[in-house]
Amino acid sequence: MAAESAAFTPLTLPVLPLDDEVVLPGMVVPLDLSDAEVRAAVEAAQAAARSEPGKPRVLLVPRIDGTHAATGVLGTVEQVGRLADGDPGALIRGRSRVRIGAGTTGPGAALWVEGTRVDETVPDPLPGQVAELVKEYKALATAWLRKRGAWQVVDRVQAIDDVSALADNSGYSPFLTTEQKVELLETTDPVARLKLATQQLRDHLAEQDVAETIAKDVQEGVDKQQREFLLRRQLEAVRKELREINGEQDGEESDDYRARVEAADLPEKVREAALKEVDKLERSSDQSPEGSWIRTWLDTVLEMPWSERTEDAYDIQGAQAVLDAEHAGLEDVKERITEYLAVRKRRGDRGLGVVGGRRGGAVLALVGPPGVGKTSLGESVAHAMGRKFVRVALGGVRDEAEIRGHRRTYVGALPGRIVRAIKEAGSMNPVVLLDEIDKVGSDFRGDPAAALLEVLDPAQNHTFRDHYLEVELDLSDVVFLATANVLEAIPEALLDRMELVRLDGYTEDEKIVIARDHLLPRQLERAGLDADEVTVDEGALRKLAGEYTREAGVRTLERSIARLLRKVAAQHELGERELPFTVTEGDLRALIGRPHHVPESAQDPAERRTAVPGVATGLAVTGAGGDVLYVEASLADPETGAAGLTLTGQLGDVMKESAQIALSFLRSHGAELELPVGDLKDRGAHIHFPAGAVPKDGPSAGVTMTTALASLLSGRLVRTDVAMTGEVSLTGRVLPIGGVKQKLLAAHRAGITTVIIPKRNEPDLDDVPAEVLDKLDVHAVTDVRQVLELALAPATNGAEREVPVAA
Repeated sequence: MAAESAAFTPLTLPVLPLDDEVVLPGMVVPLDLSDAEVRAAVEAAQAAARSEPGKPRVLLVPRIDGTHAATGVLGTVEQVGRLADGDPGALIRGRSRVRIGAGTTGPGAALWVEGTRVDETVPDPLPGQVAELVKEYKALATAWLRKRGAWQVVDRVQAIDDVSALADNSGYSPFLTTEQKVELLETTDPVARLKLATQQLRDHLAEQDVAETIAKDVQEGVDKQQREFLLRRQLEAVRKELREINGEQDGEESDDYRARVEAADLPEKVREAALKEVDKLERSSDQSPEGSWIRTWLDTVLEMPWSERTEDAYDIQGAQAVLDAEHAGLEDVKERITEYLAVRKRRGDRGLGVVGGRRGGAVLALVGPPGVGKTSLGESVAHAMGRKFVRVALGGVRDEAEIRGHRRTYVGALPGRIVRAIKEAGSMNPVVLLDEIDKVGSDFRGDPAAALLEVLDPAQNHTFRDHYLEVELDLSDVVFLATANVLEAIPEALLDRMELVRLDGYTEDEKIVIARDHLLPRQLERAGLDADEVTVDEGALRKLAGEYTREAGVRTLERSIARLLRKVAAQHELGERELPFTVTEGDLRALIGRPHHVPESAQDPAERRTAVPGVATGLAVTGAGGDVLYVEASLADPETGAAGLTLTGQLGDVMKESAQIALSFLRSHGAELELPVGDLKDRGAHIHFPAGAVPKDGPSAGVTMTTALASLLSGRLVRTDVAMTGEVSLTGRVLPIGGVKQKLLAAHRAGITTVIIPKRNEPDLDDVPAEVLDKLDVHAVTDVRQVLELALAPATNGAEREVPVAA
């Protein structure tokens, strides 16, 4: 009983913290006394041991991330001296586990705590399961020690019979982590601790077996590759000797590539790069994947037309004749191509064809609505210049590698579309059409538009580098034509590198010429008809262009002609119509139905949109060219109490602000305009833009909204034949806008005869075709008051008309 009570006597010990280290009972460890906390604990223990019998005692406590464990080990200082490196040290032996209690005071600078020894008694004799566990642990430990060659330690482990001491002996294992050792320390039950130590040792041996198996497999694989490489080299040497004996020519593939590179007319730097790759090919084995990459790269380089160039056709008049024959209208583009050829001819005559390594290429951006001939114009330009033509479709491209190519290390790597276009053209100076450049997108694979910056920069593209080729490619002699529908969708930096040419659509007369000379012959051939079997007179073509279609281009017109000819062909096959047949204006309704776009001026006056006050006709620019836009206004019933301004028609922020400005102007200047502005204060105004599913934005509808509200308040109708455009200010000034040419073409198509534009846009009329201006009465104004005088019809007999009220 006395021994048991002594075992549970509280202990007061100095704490010796162990950072990221654990000492278990039975272990003997050297500690460096140069650490202040270790030295303080040992000195405090020595001071306390002077008044007590026995060796100095300390409490070894693991400390992980600044946190002390709840269980420590009672240790005795066996010896104090110097370590092998000469630093002061102490040899400490772990004795027993101690559960740490509250802190207390003691001599020295160390931390003193109270603790209680942990009972670790095991029944004697050992139960059968525990005995088996002891046997298993010794077997596993012996197997691990023998692998390490520690035979002396094997005998020591085999001599341990105590369960607790056997489990704590695993504290010497170097493969255990600090967390695993702390878990062993805090497991007070000896049997459970031995089970834990056995499991840790078993897991480590399993990991070691797997690692040894992998290492063995890797070594066997390396040996096999070395053996294969050696045998293949020997085989190559044998084949070479046999060829020499038989007098055969050496037909190795690498020698074939070397001969092809040396025979090819390559630029000097490209030749050097190609010969380096041939050297790599000669050093690589047949089974190496690098050999396949090199062969593909060499094939691509050798197929490039490095020295191939077509001679430009310097017959300027002939080139202009080709452009005129293949495209009606589009004078701006034709003039630009003619200028390019003329300047290039003069530079060539004076020996200035190549200046600073750059040739005289061109980069043009053709921007306009669909169907005006941007894509087909590229082929005509190449025809006129006598160059090869290649088209690169950029619509929907989102991968930068599509432009600059993939790195050769990727599986399935290819050069970019620019390099492939040059290769496909077979010359270094083709006409390359970059179609739909405004449809290029960007995602996690990069921004293709940014990759095009170098391609389309005349100051840089003579040293263009594709990621796949990695050699300089001269693009300075290429004529790039980029097409786009929406100018705003092209990045600003990219647009700055291109010369902008606008294609704003065709006039009605130009459409008639295009339909007669190009569309009708093509559709006759597709319908299986001859030109002498079916003819379409000019009146029918004019009605098709004016009333059956309303577009900037001619695609819908071509579809209408194709439908007309199919109907005639079908009726002939059914025996309903005899050929030859001439289609006149009166035959259109019976063949393809009623017109879809009857001009407002051709409708009954009572059915026109502007037949009631509060409706004005505006002009707008869309992605499909210019268009006519109607604005409707009404006032709410004063009894409803609705006030303010209501806007409908899916309007953008700028257009909403224009409506507010129009309302504010009329409120402040209504008196001088003789308008009942009191209605605007007491009743809510509602402005609506029909076609509500189409988003609308921009400042150019300001005068149109002002006119609609003024018409509503005055009861005077807006003239049916008048359309207007312009931004309005709070003082009533009419400010300039953009897209004048597109808007006037749209007014002409819609049958409008009078157009009101801002005075500062008057110079833009120079771009409008003369035949359109002859049919339009254009008024340039500076003030809204002038707009109202021109647009509002006189009041009928001086009587005020009823003001529409919103439902």
